[in-house]
Amino acid sequence: MGFSTDAIHAGQAPEPITGAVMVPVFQTSTYAQDGIGQHRGYEYARTQNPTREALERCVAALEGAQHGVAYGSGTAAVHAILQTLNGGDEIICTSNVYGGTYRLFEMVLKRFGQRFQFVDTSDLSKVEKAWTEKTKLLFVETPTNPVLSMTDLEAAAKLAHQRGALLAVDNTFMSPYFQNPLALGADCVVHSTTKYLNGHSDMVGGIVLTSNDELHQKLRFLQNAAGAVPGPWDCWLALRGVKTLAVRMRQHEQNAGVIANWLAERPEVRKIYYPGLPQHPGHELAKRQMRGFGGMISFDLGTLEAAQKLVQGVEIFTLAESLGGVESLISHPAVMTHATVPEKERDALGITPGLVRISVGIEDLEDLLADLEGALGGL
Repeated sequence: MGFSTDAIHAGQAPEPITGAVMVPVFQTSTYAQDGIGQHRGYEYARTQNPTREALERCVAALEGAQHGVAYGSGTAAVHAILQTLNGGDEIICTSNVYGGTYRLFEMVLKRFGQRFQFVDTSDLSKVEKAWTEKTKLLFVETPTNPVLSMTDLEAAAKLAHQRGALLAVDNTFMSPYFQNPLALGADCVVHSTTKYLNGHSDMVGGIVLTSNDELHQKLRFLQNAAGAVPGPWDCWLALRGVKTLAVRMRQHEQNAGVIANWLAERPEVRKIYYPGLPQHPGHELAKRQMRGFGGMISFDLGTLEAAQKLVQGVEIFTLAESLGGVESLISHPAVMTHATVPEKERDALGITPGLVRISVGIEDLEDLLADLEGALGGL
């Protein structure tokens, strides 16, 4: 069915006993069994929960996947993908990756024998150069957080598969509405459901989508064995949010497109990052592999002092971590989301003291422009 129809109905038949139209919150830790070894498909809530399963089915449909496996956070979902590998395996990862992913890879998993190389995946010749016989996974974020660089997913998938490795893609910034990496050759897709899928900044969760049966079996086993599962209430909140994903994403992009073009003309802005702008180096690629440009914009004001004045001067944009909610947020990546990345590496990536990231919400455009104009005018 169409995207909006799937978002509202996929994996969500009316509850069979009462006919409830909305999926109930199955707030239980265990299930009654009819006899020893005789259950009704549900034994323990870490292993199975009907609310969680409805979310998994729905998001899988939106990503064109056969399977969805939900976790307690986006980071837990990324961790699960890496847990399908072994100690000694090597992973090539997009250099400008979310700071939490960098922290997980460099400060946690590295201690267990996995080796990580952070490479500019917008240039796949650099990926080829970094590849070794031990490389088992190419982990790509596109567009990246926060400088929104682009990676050619079809070419990346071909490169990985020719070498017997998998391609995993973090699709959080675009959501399934604007980009479907599996259709471009990826083996699995990960989302922080906290962000656009939920869209209301009232839960934390993650999900991995795949049509690879073997990978799905490993992820499902890890979901139960490692236990990083989301609670049913969080799953219900994410499922509620997904129903309006299409209309929200259209408004996010509409507002962001106007704001990006407006910011590009402002003298206070030294550099702007938004794939919808023709001057963005990945603009043509974005047009090919995405159906829209999303609601995330980053721009550099040149100095930390200017960035501080801006974030203190806005009234509608809220200074906060996270993104993808209906409300507009503003953040300072170098101090907030990417603080664990060493300063030298941050600077090389463009995550400078003057860089500000905005998650453009769905408020009235005129109010958002007036808010930014008032704050920029005070610099």
